[in-house]
Amino acid sequence: MTDIRAEAKEFLSSRRARITPEQAGLPAYGGNRRVTGLRREEVAMLAGVSVDYYVRLERGNLAGASESVLDAVARTLQLDEAEREYLFDLARSAGPARRGERRTPSTVRPAVMQVLDAITEAPAWVRNGRHDILATNLLARALYAPVFDDPRRPANTTRFAYLNPAARQFWRDWERITHDSAAMLRLEAGRNPHDKALTDLIGELVTRSDIFRTRWAAHDVRFHRTGSKRIHHPDVGDLVFDYEALELPADPGLVIFTITPAVDTPTDERLRLLGSLAATTAEPAVTE
Repeated sequence: MTDIRAEAKEFLSSRRARITPEQAGLPAYGGNRRVTGLRREEVAMLAGVSVDYYVRLERGNLAGASESVLDAVARTLQLDEAEREYLFDLARSAGPARRGERRTPSTVRPAVMQVLDAITEAPAWVRNGRHDILATNLLARALYAPVFDDPRRPANTTRFAYLNPAARQFWRDWERITHDSAAMLRLEAGRNPHDKALTDLIGELVTRSDIFRTRWAAHDVRFHRTGSKRIHHPDVGDLVFDYEALELPADPGLVIFTITPAVDTPTDERLRLLGSLAATTAEPAVTE
């Protein structure tokens, strides 16, 4: 289980340290500041709360904090959308246990699988917040073949990125991919602090990867909704895609990802070739 108090303490102190008085609109008197960012009393003043109350928050005591107070702190620390959501998730998790919470499904419904199978000209797959791939169409299975070389199931893209040496060649933007995946896992840990499979994955990565351990300690969080990916596929070479994430409201925590190339580009041609190879070898799609 995630230690919510420790998470809140480290997150708030790290966000405070990155905001200078000038960025916060405060005059900087003298050059002898003992902290790199804002002082606690400065955050309290800007957020409109007492110093004692803010110190309580930064010690991890978020239980009972009102939405207006959290909003004021988020605004003062200049949190982005993902960071703000993370702060609110930590506050909810610090409060009384909620009954009737919906668990993330561990399997994909047949109707969702039909949607994947209907997408024939683009890779599409279903992933959970732990970055487990739960289902794919045929083209996504072929595209992510190196990820599925690991016999462990479900296949996990972040485990592959950090622990498989082949990942550095597969992901052309490996540095960005690994930074973002650690930040996304931290966001998920704030949302689901009692997810044992998630904490087991994080523990494995912290133990086995010095790079993950460093990035995890940065307390960065981010969404994964849209963007671009560059992949070097062992069979068809370099590919450049745009990706979109489509949440499944009926299956909280599950997301369909689709990636598409620009029309009449080398990636478009190579993806068609990959589709032909996949159809010839009849590599099965994935359902967990």
